[in-house]
Amino acid sequence: MDLAFAHEQSQRALKQRNLLAIACLVLLLSCFALLTFASRRDREVILQPVVPKEMAISSAGVSADYLEAVTRDAALLTLNRSPETLQYWMDSILKITAPEARGPLKAELAKIVEEQQGSQVTQFVTIDWIRVDPEALTSEVGGVLHTVVAARDVRSENRVFRFTWKYEGLSLKLLGFGVVLKKDETE
Repeated sequence: MDLAFAHEQSQRALKQRNLLAIACLVLLLSCFALLTFASRRDREVILQPVVPKEMAISSAGVSADYLEAVTRDAALLTLNRSPETLQYWMDSILKITAPEARGPLKAELAKIVEEQQGSQVTQFVTIDWIRVDPEALTSEVGGVLHTVVAARDVRSENRVFRFTWKYEGLSLKLLGFGVVLKKDETE
């Protein structure tokens, strides 16, 4: 009788062990599936309310509203400069620039700083419109570019500026910017 009882007990223990092993395997597979799902999910960051409407950026891409807000700020930063703030101007532009574009852009900005250092030439833009293309990561800003020498506005001209961007992870960086010239201006 003891032998039958011992056999029955060992069978019950084996059955419990097998059920526990299956439960552990199911939990392991579900943890792996959840981890895979969580790592492939789009990340999203809610931005502070410094713009008139709520915005978020995600790893899926850049929204048109966010690209427009960043373009507006970048245009005001890059197109407004005075001799007193040239170093800050250059450093601020380089902070928002993609690493691969930083060298050539720094060389161009250094030329501008050298030319305007000690002068009385100030430049500012009044923006009329902004167009963005989130798919191509480009944006255009149209407005009047004013050049002031001392206290006198010496030139006001309508210009269009193009900004190109790079989006990686959750970071939007400037690749380059410049004036869009009309065909008659290029000749």
